[in-house]
Amino acid sequence: MKIVFTSKGTEWESQIDPRFGRTDYFFTYNEETEEVSTLDNRAIAETAHGAGPQTAQKLFELKPDVLITGNGPGGNAARVLAQGNVKIFVGAGGMTVKEAYDAYKNGALKES
Repeated sequence: MKIVFTSKGTEWESQIDPRFGRTDYFFTYNEETEEVSTLDNRAIAETAHGAGPQTAQKLFELKPDVLITGNGPGGNAARVLAQGNVKIFVGAGGMTVKEAYDAYKNGALKES
């Protein structure tokens, strides 16, 4: 299973970015291969409108099974994400990526 986290950095100890559309990075963990990769999304900060849907399109390119974030995607991004087959879990704000992964595995995050 491929899990993508909204993150403020590129390490397991990085903080979860509570924002979806303007997240700094996507931190990806493939549970089958144990491979970690990141995608820099900081250029989206310059986008005046439509950051959420544009970020959702980037997320689709990663082909995740699960998205873990803080507050969840906004309305426009949520509509785009609904077209995909991605399970979204929220409530990871204030956690590190590793803590969010553990919370997900323990069923402590809310599915959106």
